[in-house]
Amino acid sequence: MFEFWTGAEDLPVYGFLVRALIVYLYIFIMIKILGQRSMGSIDPLDFLFGVIIGDVVGEPLSSGEIPLGGPLAAAALIACLHLFLSYIALKMPRFRRVIEDEPIILMEKGKILHEQLRKVKMTTESLLMDIRLNGASIDEVDYAVLESNGQISIIKKSEAQSLTPKDMLQTPPPKGYPTVLIQDGHVIDANLKKVGTRSWLTDQLHKRGIRNYTEVFLLTMDEGGQIYFSKK
Repeated sequence: MFEFWTGAEDLPVYGFLVRALIVYLYIFIMIKILGQRSMGSIDPLDFLFGVIIGDVVGEPLSSGEIPLGGPLAAAALIACLHLFLSYIALKMPRFRRVIEDEPIILMEKGKILHEQLRKVKMTTESLLMDIRLNGASIDEVDYAVLESNGQISIIKKSEAQSLTPKDMLQTPPPKGYPTVLIQDGHVIDANLKKVGTRSWLTDQLHKRGIRNYTEVFLLTMDEGGQIYFSKK
């Protein structure tokens, strides 16, 4: 009855399905406990954790003979170790340098630092590609920095940076975080209560030629009062 947990040489198909469900929920809960991460900013410690966890819990899903308890316990230990190291790195800046790599300057004041490129084993072509991906050209770059997550950030020269309202001595109204009021034809009442009433929303729709909120795919309003809407 518990072959899905203890393992068996001829584990039936339902046993693999149950194992897959358990492992999925287990990893989902583990990720929630460890905290949210941006996929674009995974540091080496997170990458190492993901590779090891995938190998530990992946084998029982492909081999029915392996008991499930051992790999799940090992995954829990690795998760606790990862969480502990992340906490120590947060509290102890000196130890953080052991866990996280320091940013490395690849270009300084418009000059390419060849020794730094050799140090990180990066070709000039790769540097130029990353500069282009940042929407800049080589002559516009003041600083290029290899961040701890492996991405390159670019600081443009002052004369190459875009003009901002602050440069023009203007103060535009704040936009802030947009609030979704209508999504896929449904009014989000919890959000609407923060900014207005149903009658106010109806008036806003009528001003834009919309007779009913069911015709709207998405309607949002930012903190400055600017409304964006898209019809179905």
